[in-house]
Amino acid sequence: MSWNEFWAMVGNWFVDAGKSIVSWGANTGIKIIISLLVLFISFKIINAIAKKIEKAGEKKTLENEKHLVKTDKTVMKTLAYIFKLVLKIVVAICLIGYLGIDTSGLTALIASFGVCIGLAVNGALSNLAGGVLILLTRPFRVDDYIEAQGYVGTVSDIHITNTKLITPDNKVIYIPNGPLANGNILNYSEKDTRRVDFSFSIAYGADHEKAKAIIKEICDNHELVLKDPAPFIRVGEHAASSINITTRVWTKSADYWTVHFDILEKVKIEFDNNGIEIPFDQLDVHIKND
Repeated sequence: MSWNEFWAMVGNWFVDAGKSIVSWGANTGIKIIISLLVLFISFKIINAIAKKIEKAGEKKTLENEKHLVKTDKTVMKTLAYIFKLVLKIVVAICLIGYLGIDTSGLTALIASFGVCIGLAVNGALSNLAGGVLILLTRPFRVDDYIEAQGYVGTVSDIHITNTKLITPDNKVIYIPNGPLANGNILNYSEKDTRRVDFSFSIAYGADHEKAKAIIKEICDNHELVLKDPAPFIRVGEHAASSINITTRVWTKSADYWTVHFDILEKVKIEFDNNGIEIPFDQLDVHIKND
């Protein structure tokens, strides 16, 4: 083989390689452009569908509230978020496969990455499981007044990892769903009515029958106290320095605190007007003069 033939062969090899590179680059570039367009359009469509799901849930909630039916405002929001996230991941993986990248290695990498994240965020996964459990069992709903994990407040929102409470003094508290789902939850709003309990103390020398009659009259005349069940008024205890009269009345859950404070104030006024002594601790000091 002469030098001319050798250099001609080398030249032909470089030309063929260049053509292959140009052809590969052109094909890959077109695929990348198509993938980006599909990604953009798909994400737009997924976001639009997710918003429609949220709006449908809000519309259903408003319709139910008009008919005085309790609904959970968070379920549709959570479903829309999960729907959006899962579909976007599926679209991204499909486009990676379309570009010719081996997704089996990517799947193994994601699995390994998932194990590492799982070990690092064990508490977060517990909260995630707790959020799913709360959404399934529904021990409380948005706008319910609850007591849990040492806090009392109105449920403002239920996220997948935490629950947002608004306290009566307008503080915002985020409670992790893991401990919340596994702990005791006291729901004050689940029932339409609540019982208000009192214990009124009077002196041993006071007329307890008259005191009971005064309390009964106050309860019967209060417009927010329910007539059925009827108020319960009986002597409940012979204490060390007083007779304690146990009083129990029923009212609507929304009127609980109004009834509580109204009756306390009115009983004090009427006891004073009728000369019924309310005992209190006293200290007698005797001075011995030697």
